[in-house]
Amino acid sequence: MKVSGFTFIKNALIYDYPVVEAIRSVLPLCDDFVVAVGKSDDDTYKLINNIDKNKIKIIETVWDETLREGGKVLAAETDKAFAQIPSDSDWAFYIQGDEVIHEKYYDVIREGMLKYKDKKEVDGLLFNYKHFFGSYDYVGASPKWYRHEIRIVKNDNSVRSFRDAQGFRIRDNQLLRVKPIDAYVYHYGWVKEPAAMQRKQENFNKYWHNDEWIDRNIEKSETFDYSKNPDFLLPFSETHPKVMEERIKAKNWKFDYDPSYDHRSLKSKMKDFLEKNFGLDFSYKNYKII
Repeated sequence: MKVSGFTFIKNALIYDYPVVEAIRSVLPLCDDFVVAVGKSDDDTYKLINNIDKNKIKIIETVWDETLREGGKVLAAETDKAFAQIPSDSDWAFYIQGDEVIHEKYYDVIREGMLKYKDKKEVDGLLFNYKHFFGSYDYVGASPKWYRHEIRIVKNDNSVRSFRDAQGFRIRDNQLLRVKPIDAYVYHYGWVKEPAAMQRKQENFNKYWHNDEWIDRNIEKSETFDYSKNPDFLLPFSETHPKVMEERIKAKNWKFDYDPSYDHRSLKSKMKDFLEKNFGLDFSYKNYKII
């Protein structure tokens, strides 16, 4: 079984992406790894080039600024990386620049890839998610956080990144047929030093929205105010991936959160109630579980 990893990144240092940790977290599961490095205003290329020259192939890209709304440029960059995966690879392991895999899931992931490698009816493997917010000590616990997504796909040239690169589609925009595996992606996109988070909010939203929307909705500030955003968080008491240890130790900001703080909407609370008591599932599904 041969496995290739892939991702895309741009301005990783300016916006404080844990992309090195992301890549290193999946390298033990990959025979090689493709990174589409967009033309950056910092040393992102050098950062990626210093990870593992034996396994990593870098392709230099230029982001198409005309693919602005809806995050389409992110999907385009994902597809550029995916297109460079060797034809003899069985699986393609996708990881985004703010996602990390805990080493405790390696065996489960390997077993899943081995089990379904030759199953033609299986297009990909579905992961669970933990979304951290504000600090490394809290995870999002409301329905606004997506709970599952595809991160391993068969090496099929009909697979394409979907919308803003959250997931994938196949064969004329069809849902991928997937098998869930008992492994989590740790999403750290909302855990950054407040100044870096503010820079990301002011710049990165231009890949989803027009200038008028940004002016109305993104507050101009030196630092991001985390206190205005959580609706409901839960404490995280487990371990983080080993590759994240140094980053977590270096955290230089304080995040205060009152666990009794619950600003979920009535609709959100009703969804939680129905899910917990009646087994209903309202989560976003960009896939078909088989």
